[in-house]
Amino acid sequence: MEQDLKKYFEETEGTGVLATAGGNGDVNAAVYARPHIFEDGTAAMIMRNRLTRKYLQENPKAAFLFMEKGPGYKGCRLYLTKTAEDTDPEKIKDLRRRCPTTDTDPGNTEIYLVTFRVDKVLPLVGPGA
Repeated sequence: MEQDLKKYFEETEGTGVLATAGGNGDVNAAVYARPHIFEDGTAAMIMRNRLTRKYLQENPKAAFLFMEKGPGYKGCRLYLTKTAEDTDPEKIKDLRRRCPTTDTDPGNTEIYLVTFRVDKVLPLVGPGA
């Protein structure tokens, strides 16, 4: 599936959860849209300055679980390492797939494009070797 990640996330609807852990081991999970996959195989997500970003600054490792829309348990798990962060509003605007969600914190206007190296791809259900 690794070679097809770009096409997969462009064409497949579903729900994603990004899991992170802070420097002290505290964990966090947050619902995220499908990642943007670039030609070089890196993945990027648009995020606000919240707990997920804070934890990524302390610990660059993350896991993204994606469950396809529909019956059964189809999808994938991505194991990620943060490699970069960008605040260029034009880059972020170009990558947005849909309207921004209603924000419960309208004062939080900082938006980041966080890029990850994809370390491992596994099916949603099954062995984790």
